[in-house]
Amino acid sequence: MTTDAAARNGQTTELLVCVKCRRGLEIPDDDRRPGQRLYDTLAQQQMPPGIRLRAVECLQNCDYGCTVALRGGDRWTYVYGNIDEVSHPDLLIDGAARYNATQDGLIPWRERPEHFKRNCIARIPPLETDHD
Repeated sequence: MTTDAAARNGQTTELLVCVKCRRGLEIPDDDRRPGQRLYDTLAQQQMPPGIRLRAVECLQNCDYGCTVALRGGDRWTYVYGNIDEVSHPDLLIDGAARYNATQDGLIPWRERPEHFKRNCIARIPPLETDHD
């Protein structure tokens, strides 16, 4: 299913961005954290059809770069770390569009952004599965 077809079918994906991520750095209280900077950069971008950007307070991966998650419908949820707030926003938008184009959340290995292949923190099954 293409991204446009997924959007026409009402399929949506949430791109969750941890705004508390510090990338293991000491951040002054009055400074924006890397996770917040990543979210702010993404919020200024045009999201593909069907992608909803959402800030979350903490994804519990504090020492391993900025962390994001992709989830939607009855699909697998993915959590990715080691995200750089400066160089990875376009990669995240592309990955979210590829995720949204799937029925099950499983982007074929060869089609995944390279960073996704090496920095998956968790893959969480859908709430509803055929094995229930």
